[in-house]
Parts: sequence; C-alpha cells; structure tokens
Amino acid sequence: MGVAMARRIAKAGVELTAWNRTLSKAEPLKQHGASVCGSIADLRGKDVVFTMVSTPADLEQVLLGEGGLLADPEHVPAVVVDCSTVSTESSAAIRRACEELGVGFLAAPVSGNGKVVRAGGLSLVVSGPRETYDGVAHLLDHLGKSVTYVGEGDAARLVKIAHNLMLGVVTQSLAEITVLVEKGGVSRHAFLEFLNNSVMGSTFTRYKSPAFVNLDYSPTFTPILLRKDFDLGLAAARRLDVPMPVTALTAQLVQASVGSGRVDEDFSILLDLQAAASGIELKPENVKVDDGLGAADAKDGS
Repeated sequence: MGVAMARRIAKAGVELTAWNRTLSKAEPLKQHGASVCGSIADLRGKDVVFTMVSTPADLEQVLLGEGGLLADPEHVPAVVVDCSTVSTESSAAIRRACEELGVGFLAAPVSGNGKVVRAGGLSLVVSGPRETYDGVAHLLDHLGKSVTYVGEGDAARLVKIAHNLMLGVVTQSLAEITVLVEKGGVSRHAFLEFLNNSVMGSTFTRYKSPAFVNLDYSPTFTPILLRKDFDLGLAAARRLDVPMPVTALTAQLVQASVGSGRVDEDFSILLDLQAAASGIELKPENVKVDDGLGAADAKDGS
C-alpha cells in the first residue's frame, strides 16, 4: 500500500526517494521517476518523509531503532508524516521523540488499500501542529480524494481506529444478512445488487461485493490486523468510559476468524464463518460484480 501511495506522489511530479524493507517492492517506482535507496538512513536529509508500517513496533523500529530514520540527531528530516494505524499512546511517544529532535510530526492514517489508492479513492485524517500540516498539505492532496485535518496532537489515531471498528462491524452485519438471504433461496449477487443500489448501499458494501459473491479472499486487510484495531478501539472505549456492546461482540467474531487459522486471507472470511454457523456451505457464484472502483482506475490511468 505504501508503494501505491508513493507512486501517486511520483506521478504528480514530486521529487521522490523511496525505501522499503523489501527493496524489490520499491523498484517499480523507478519507472515513475522516483529514486530507490538501500537504507532508510539515506532519507535523513529529506524535507518530508512519509512512513507506512503495520504495527507500533514496526514504527518504533523504523524511526528510532538502530540505523533508523531518527537515530542520528545531527541528521534528521524536517517533517515525518506517518500514515500507519497505531494507538494514540504509541503515536504520542513517537511525537515526543520527534519534538526533542526538532522534527515536525503528523499523524496521518488512511482509509483504503492498494487498489483504492490506485483508483484515487484514498481518504486521510491528519492531526498535529497546524503549521506543519499547512506546509505539507499539497503533498497529502496527491494521495487521494480527501484529507481531513482534525486538530493538534494525535486525535487522528482515534478517528482511524473508530473507522476500522465500523469496518469490522459493517462487514459482520453484511455477512449475516447475506447468509440469511442465501439460506432463504436468494443468490448473493442478486441480494447485493439490490442492497448496493438502495439507500443502505455504500462505497464499502459495493467494494466488498465481489469477494462476497465469488469468495475471493485475496488479502486487502487480514483478520490479524483487524483484531489489532479492535483491541485498540476497545482499550480506548475503556479509557474513555464509552460502552460499545456491538463492537465488543464483533471483536469476538473477529477473534474467531483469527482462531480459524485463515490469517493470511482477507477479513471477508467472516462470511464463511457466518455460513458455517448457519449450517450452509458457500460456493463461488462466478458472476462479474462491479466493485465501484473501475471508473476511478481508468481516470488514474492504472
């Protein structure tokens, strides 16, 4: 996903140097005018560095670990923009480390995945010093369709975690009603076509429909990553004294998906688990389903 984001910045004509822990993943960016470096240390003198990793531990290692971006206090970038989904507490710790070194830091988690990025549909939520945000807003605009600034500090982390809680809750609900109508004799593609064209349809339900209809669970977001976000969200709910009974129940179903062992597939396997609990076995319907991103793909030239 980070590579897809970097590609959009490079295609916008911005001078870009990319680094990835798996170097071969960054190599395709060269065809869009980007340079690729072999060490994150090579990015220390840059004006703005974007980071995108999976976990708080990864973020700490990339920025503060041995050989990390901020390991040499004499050579640091001016601004770090982190697009990962991590806890507010982890983000605040990284922010303090950046401030001690005179480095501007923005929390800028995103909504979307690689295909959404390529289609120009990415959404970003950003928090941090307003002056820092204003200085890099033109770069953020290249990444997708919308950028929302939500204030100082690390508020963007809570916003993104809340977003991902809804992601899981909506997907579980979608799995339940899809299995209900299938067991009642209605095909999944017919039901989802109706739903997506009704007031209850959304960009997300349309985007997930091909996976639900054809049982293609190629990973865009794994059960492990979704469980991490539910853990973060429920911890925030306890800290803020907010009851979240529907979220708590969904967290158990997400845990069941992890317990199934299918941790390398997309979290859409919630559909299979719901079907098994309902006494039916799903089969691919082999129907072409519009995911709603085709037009944006064409516009982006992908």
